[in-house]
Amino acid sequence: MASPSHRRRSPRKWRAALVPAVVVAAVALAASLLMALRPDGNPTAADAPTSPVAGSHSKASPATPSRAPKTTPPPSEPSSSPPRATTTAPTRPSNSASARATSRPASAAAPLAGRIRPGVTYDGIATFYDTGNGDGACLYGPTDDVMTAAMNHADYETSRACGAYVRVRVSGGASVTVRVTNECPLPCAPGQLDLSAQAFARLAAPSAGRIPITWSLLSPGTPEAPEAISIRYKTGSSSHWCGIQAVGHRNPLARLEVRDGGGWRQLRRTEYNYFLSEQGSGCGGELRLTDIYGERLTLDALPVRPEVLQPTRAQFASH
Repeated sequence: MASPSHRRRSPRKWRAALVPAVVVAAVALAASLLMALRPDGNPTAADAPTSPVAGSHSKASPATPSRAPKTTPPPSEPSSSPPRATTTAPTRPSNSASARATSRPASAAAPLAGRIRPGVTYDGIATFYDTGNGDGACLYGPTDDVMTAAMNHADYETSRACGAYVRVRVSGGASVTVRVTNECPLPCAPGQLDLSAQAFARLAAPSAGRIPITWSLLSPGTPEAPEAISIRYKTGSSSHWCGIQAVGHRNPLARLEVRDGGGWRQLRRTEYNYFLSEQGSGCGGELRLTDIYGERLTLDALPVRPEVLQPTRAQFASH
């Protein structure tokens, strides 16, 4: 049997052995906590970037700072430089003060052109016909201008070709400039021009009958094009219904609009080259013309005077 003294010493040895173990465990725990809290410590599995899923089309977004600097725009101050002026097409003097013109600058291209486009050379056949008093499908009325042409049905394009100036050439080098005033119905083929007899004679002897040609759209200066555009209301026009026509425009006309309340309303173009306001809105009010280059001319109101050619001071720019 062990002596009492031996039993008393045994607990002391156990406690003595336990204290260093506790100290070591505490130190280890503190060290692990310190490593976990270090700002430059390695990421854990939860913080590791996610791998892309096979077949996914999503792209990783670039990292962004958690706090972007907030910028406040400086208060606006009046500029010391003069405001930039808007380019406008020049207006020409006229004996009539019935209309003014404000314009939007034209595009270098022709975004509103139809089948006939500037900068394109078209192949075709030229024939000729007796133009009589010079009137035709475009309903411009009698004229002394003998350098005219009837455009084939396809390129006439529901009167979009009306008023266009084209230069016609033959292989020998001779050329003539004509204005489209009429339509050449089928069987006139695309590219074909039916010229006035006088225009055809500039290119070949009338006995030739049909000749191969090339032709291209022009944007002429004066005197080939009039100094200003005129406006005509169709027979029967009133404040309740009206047909409106522009005459003498340098470039093909793409749109005609009327002021309708607080805005503009585009009118439908007919194959006989009038723009119709079938409910009468805008008849006798302001007009806005747009050519194939996108230039706009705004005209003051003109009275509804059927079959009277009313001059303005407006003309599209030459290209």
